[in-house]
Order: sequence, then structure tokens, then C-alpha cells
Amino acid sequence: MTRDGPDNAARPPAGVELCALADLADPGSKGFRFRHERLMFAGFVVRVGDEVRGYVDSCPHAGWPLAAWDDRYLTREGDLILCGGHAALFRPLDGVCVAGPCADERLSPWPVAVIEGRIVTA
Repeated sequence: MTRDGPDNAARPPAGVELCALADLADPGSKGFRFRHERLMFAGFVVRVGDEVRGYVDSCPHAGWPLAAWDDRYLTREGDLILCGGHAALFRPLDGVCVAGPCADERLSPWPVAVIEGRIVTA
């Protein structure tokens, strides 16, 4: 069983409400943690315009969480996702690494959807 995969009992099922779309700046990001017994699942969402994407909060290069501070997944300009551990940069809408030691790798998607102004797991 992988800690971040769909077989992780802490990973929330489809339909779990995460937050209101209005609570997420444009561009913006927000992290979420879920626990089940001793297991944990960490994910985050990013918003760029009307697009919202979810990713597992794990660097593909090192496996550690991306944000150095709560909910700070984006660069100052808000145009890229930043790994706080080694400054790798990822495109927010497809999760592809464009700079750093994991070039051409990608973040693991975490399916989310916007339904009636709410961001939910999909």
C-alpha cells in the first residue's frame, strides 16, 4: 500500500467538500490533511482563473511535502508551484516539472471538481 495512492485509507473518497472556490485566491493554493488511524493523506489544490487542479502533496524527486509554509505552494508571482525543499518548479495546470532535479517528472494528480461553487474530491 502506498501512502499517497488510492489504497491509502486516509485518502478521502469522492464527494468530500474541501472549501469554497471563493476562499481560494486567483491564483491561489490550499493544502489539506486527512488522517485515518495511523495513516495520513496530504493533498493540495491550486486555482488559476476558472481552473482548479488537485495534487498529492509530495515532491516526485524527494517525496517530502512541497510547501515550506501552510498553503504556500505557488511562487510569489503565482505562476508556478514551488517545492520549498529544493526549489523545483511545476506548472500548475498539468503538474509537470519545468526546473529542478525532477525535470520532466510530474506531480501526482488528486482528482477534484468544482460543483456549485465548492471544491470537492472527485
